[in-house]
Amino acid sequence: MPSLTGKHWVIGDVHGCYQPLQRLLGVLPKNDHVVFCGDVINRGPDTASTMQLVWSLVTAGQATWLRGNHEQARLQTLKEPEGSSPNPWLMRLQHLPTVFWGHGWVATHAGFDSNGHPDLTIREPFWEHYDGSHGLVVIGHTPRPDVERHGRIVMVDTGAVYGGKLSAYCPETAAVVQVEGVRESTAAPRNLTAPSLQADRC
Repeated sequence: MPSLTGKHWVIGDVHGCYQPLQRLLGVLPKNDHVVFCGDVINRGPDTASTMQLVWSLVTAGQATWLRGNHEQARLQTLKEPEGSSPNPWLMRLQHLPTVFWGHGWVATHAGFDSNGHPDLTIREPFWEHYDGSHGLVVIGHTPRPDVERHGRIVMVDTGAVYGGKLSAYCPETAAVVQVEGVRESTAAPRNLTAPSLQADRC
């Protein structure tokens, strides 16, 4: 569903950080459309509440939830046991899109492969070889110290689950809104060192 105001906010990887997400949504303009850049789930302190909140926004037409590699992994573990009632999350996650197309920009979880298809785990090959063919691409997946622009790529995962910030980026205005993520004492252990990348802060 298109934004009523023409503006969108792409939110980086939430990873179950329910309280930071509530704070961020509380300061974003109410009538703008929110695009969750994937990895809404896992790692953080309250994935269940986070999923319910994001899904309620999706069903109200206020948000789009893109599939990330963590949603993809969860799908592979959600199998329907015989004789039981269907798991509603199985169908919901199966129908998550991988791309949101705006005017002159696109959001996806990690980037596009060499054939132009969404890739939920790609990093350097996309950063180094993206030719601008999709316009500005807003991605999450790889935590950065701040929202960064690298040519025609904007990276919005700022490590909320690791004690960083939860960030939202408006592709129409280049505005950034941020709140503090989970406290360091409750942050998830970080097992990924963000690759080195020359970029400009937004």
